[in-house]
Amino acid sequence: MCTQQRKLTIIILVVASIGVVALTPGTFASSGDDTLNEQLSAVLRQHGFTGRVGLSLEQRLGRKIDNQLADLGRLAFHDSLLGLNDDNSCAGCHAAPLGFGDSQSIAIGVENNNIVGPDRIGPRNQRRAPIVLNNVFFPALMWNSRFNSVSGNPFDNSAGFQFPLPEGFSLSALPHLLTAQAFIPTTEKPEMTGFHPSVPGTNDGIRAAVVDRLNANGEYRKLFGQNFPEVKSGAPVIYEMLARAIAEFEFTLVFANAPIDKFARGQKNAMTDDEKRGALIFFGSGNCVSCHAVSGQSNEMFSDFRQHVAGIPQIAPAVGNVTFDGPGANEDFGLEQVTGNPNDRYAFRTSPLRNLALQPTFFHNGCFTRLEDAVRYHLDAIGSAPSYNPVAAGLDADLQGPQGPMAPVLARIAPALATPVTLSSDEFRQLIAFLRTGLLDPKANAHDLRKLIPARVPSGRPVHDFQ
Repeated sequence: MCTQQRKLTIIILVVASIGVVALTPGTFASSGDDTLNEQLSAVLRQHGFTGRVGLSLEQRLGRKIDNQLADLGRLAFHDSLLGLNDDNSCAGCHAAPLGFGDSQSIAIGVENNNIVGPDRIGPRNQRRAPIVLNNVFFPALMWNSRFNSVSGNPFDNSAGFQFPLPEGFSLSALPHLLTAQAFIPTTEKPEMTGFHPSVPGTNDGIRAAVVDRLNANGEYRKLFGQNFPEVKSGAPVIYEMLARAIAEFEFTLVFANAPIDKFARGQKNAMTDDEKRGALIFFGSGNCVSCHAVSGQSNEMFSDFRQHVAGIPQIAPAVGNVTFDGPGANEDFGLEQVTGNPNDRYAFRTSPLRNLALQPTFFHNGCFTRLEDAVRYHLDAIGSAPSYNPVAAGLDADLQGPQGPMAPVLARIAPALATPVTLSSDEFRQLIAFLRTGLLDPKANAHDLRKLIPARVPSGRPVHDFQ
């Protein structure tokens, strides 16, 4: 965003109840009066931001959360019994202390060393595993949105849930997009299934093998019997029961009570002045909200859940288990992999920004390890791309090799990102304050989230070593 060569005069026009207030850099109201609060309140009203999305879950589900079922899902989420390669669980790539997000720039799935954290090793996949917190509100899942609710509402299956083949629309009868998505991870060879010749050749075959393991385990049968009367009566566990349990656990991971939410609900002292000023830049001169939206189907998640070419550096691992795109096998074509349309090349879903302070890396491939660096690049991708250095960006040694070509990526960059925005040092600091702490639910902290890691799992297998 920021170039060091020139300084733009930034004028923020805010429609407030008292009229139109024009502000230039450095003229934000002091904490001694209400003008700053009025400015931000007006902007939030303009964008329809209520700060109440986190309070809406059970109303949208149409029922209470089933905590017993969710706890079964929590245990299964952390159990490598679900992975036919016998070494990875959902939690291997979605670690509780990191907001149930990745510990890596690019995920390491099967053939790992049972560590989750900086010392995790193994062949890499293609992208960073995103944070799971609040994903109950996401209408599209994954970096290329390959799992999505056609209605734009994850709670509404009336128009179907669209998945790549072989599933297609076959999971559309399930009650929520996350319940449908839970059918997929155990079938992903780089993530959990592995490449052994004995692995069944179809997704349905893989899922059948997973539930065979559950049915052969007395403790799991007892737990499923406590949640599903038919299992208690002797019927077998079926995969949909597992999917419902894992989704129910994810339903409990709503952390959407950040300072910006409290402010929107009327607690004007919930945000610092820097966070408030950073929010005004986010919604105003920074133009961040044009993609990191809060209105409509975004569900106040700070993403439009659409695909854009953001000009992100292309990195590829030295050792991986996914073949990358392009003649050099060092590119990621993003949405094109789903649609087959070359016009969708290099497009990725806008990242939701809530609780991003928990992330150790940023963008779809984790090509930055410091938020400040990621934001600087993002606000002037065209100007910053030639000087990108994976070593300086803090990447692991196996990701520091030759990069994929950038010219074709920048040629497709989204119009909203084609023109850089220059901020003063104070403005940049304020924007970072808003992103880092203004969007962070204080309950979403590593200490408390770590408590969700079970001491043991029903299979009796070792739980991953979470660093």
